[in-house]
Amino acid sequence: MDVKATAKTVRVTPRKARLALDLVRGKSVDEALAILKFLPNKAAAEAYKVVKSAAANATNNHQLNAENLYIKECYANEGVVLKRFMPRAKGSASSIFKRTSHITVVVSDER
Repeated sequence: MDVKATAKTVRVTPRKARLALDLVRGKSVDEALAILKFLPNKAAAEAYKVVKSAAANATNNHQLNAENLYIKECYANEGVVLKRFMPRAKGSASSIFKRTSHITVVVSDER
């Protein structure tokens, strides 16, 4: 059975979040949590929370065994973009895009 968890509007770019998620795709939940715990970036910390939440959803809501869970899918889609402006030379301005992500993790007990 597939169980999903999502974190919406996480203040990290989707490109950086995908780098952390690519390392844990297809691994067991315990191994994925160990990998994400020791990665030194913010995206890994957010992905850690989502993987832990998906595993908790599977054990508490669907009565699945925690030892058999693995990450079936994980992806980071683009969320809302905060648009800001930075002053530049000669009275002009350039735009700054502060990107956000929607991080989704699907865990399953069937290989």
